[in-house]
Amino acid sequence: MERSQTPQGNRMSTVLGRRLGGELMKHRLAAGLTQGRAAKVISASTGKVARMESGWVPMCDPDIRSLCELYGVDDPATVGGLLELARVDRERRKAKGWWSDFPGVGAMKEYITLESAATTIKTWQVAYVPGLLQCERYIRALKADDGFVAARLTRQQQLDDRLCLHAVVYEAALRNLVGGTDVMREQLEHLALGSERPNVSVRILPFSAGARVGIGCAYNVLSFAEPGAMDVVYIEIPRTQVWIEGGDEATEHDVMFETIAGQALDERESRTFIRSLSKEL
Repeated sequence: MERSQTPQGNRMSTVLGRRLGGELMKHRLAAGLTQGRAAKVISASTGKVARMESGWVPMCDPDIRSLCELYGVDDPATVGGLLELARVDRERRKAKGWWSDFPGVGAMKEYITLESAATTIKTWQVAYVPGLLQCERYIRALKADDGFVAARLTRQQQLDDRLCLHAVVYEAALRNLVGGTDVMREQLEHLALGSERPNVSVRILPFSAGARVGIGCAYNVLSFAEPGAMDVVYIEIPRTQVWIEGGDEATEHDVMFETIAGQALDERESRTFIRSLSKEL
């Protein structure tokens, strides 16, 4: 688990950078080599290798290829995944996206930059409708701040054919009357309509499913290439954010998401369920 990006002079330790560095360090240790040995291969200092492995500096493709060769990593899929991760990380470091115009995004900035680069997002929500599927009145009921509302609505514009969203929502989130009855009725219809988009899947876990592992904690799984190749898990808790950057823990969260999804209503049943709750209000 890692904190969000932290500045150090002109450098930045990013989630993707730390993920890439961690993968290379894992291969180096498996090969029984030191940072000094790695430094010689790429004609760098030991200190630079340490910064690379900690995600403080971007990595170029020739260095990654040289290190993979040194570490005995010759699987094309593994090398290609590392190169793709490095490419996305370099783009995120230099990107000046729409979020630059919204200083109010604050601690969410790194998540938003990753979201803009992701190809697939899996979101498990316990108490609220997923942010990418919230209507304007619902957003404003959560936080009556024009900058916050504008930023969230702009985020939703990223939900185009490039990005696939798989959302599983606990029934409690649909019964939580955010903003009152009228707002919630509008939100439920907005959610049902959003679920009809070809790149969006919404499934509801009803109370009748009983107590399940994962019910106590909402989280997102962001993928940037092939499924599972570069997964990053984001968990937002009061006053801080938690990142799980690949490895067994990220895999466990992905498996847990699929388990919860498997216990939820299917997409058609979920739409019917959402609209039936709307009629009850």
